[in-house]
Amino acid sequence: MTRREWLVAAEVQLASAGVDAARLEAQVLLAHHLGVTRASLLANLDEPGQADDLLAQRLNGEPLAYITGVREFYGRMFRVGPGALIPRHETETLINEALKLNWRTALDVGTGTGCLALTLAAERPGSDVHGLDVSEEALVWAKKNDAELNPDGERVTWHHADAFRWHPAEPFDLIVSNPPYIAPTEPLPTEIHDYEPHLALYSGDDGLDFYRMLARRAPDWLNPGGCLLVEIGDGRLEGGQEVWNALDWTTRDVVADLDGRPRVWVLSL
Repeated sequence: MTRREWLVAAEVQLASAGVDAARLEAQVLLAHHLGVTRASLLANLDEPGQADDLLAQRLNGEPLAYITGVREFYGRMFRVGPGALIPRHETETLINEALKLNWRTALDVGTGTGCLALTLAAERPGSDVHGLDVSEEALVWAKKNDAELNPDGERVTWHHADAFRWHPAEPFDLIVSNPPYIAPTEPLPTEIHDYEPHLALYSGDDGLDFYRMLARRAPDWLNPGGCLLVEIGDGRLEGGQEVWNALDWTTRDVVADLDGRPRVWVLSL
């Protein structure tokens, strides 16, 4: 079977399974299996090639990023796999807003793969960035990404601790967080619910527990004049805003992502 024939058949199967970008995902799967770039794959479509095992994994609901082991975020490739939340492009809005602010020290709460912490460190040379996560599995990925992106030495200081109980040695100028914000009653696609870590997805009965924790704890973690940037979950704007208002946070801005959805709170005290 030629690559062209396999791609046509795989696209049909993926589309039938409800995969939105079926053509692109078929190309990514085959290119990954063959160890070539998509450009090289598409330039040589009449050569033999198929990736039936990878296709079966995807049709079974396994996320594409877990199959290939990488996900692009803010122009860099991050390693990702079971135990860590897959970086989403809408989360790049947090980076865009952070880079508008004046800060030297920063903390990423619930760092996962480290994509936020490592991107902040790379985009702000001379900064002192820390990443915090309760999951040892997630920190394995974060440290692996740090090592690959910074072969001359670790760029971020990593902390394995429960944010609900953690006390930093020194406060920070900036805190960012893409926290869990899903309620257990909300339906999720199979590729998320069955594969990504529930610790990084769910946050109490109403999806607001992590927001409540940040609202209570972050004042002790911030320097005077510091900012807290938090991702807004879909459907969480109203409930989350009540959390911030109740503890006297000032909402400096609510920033939309590229799809026009409210995505980031810019908060201060």
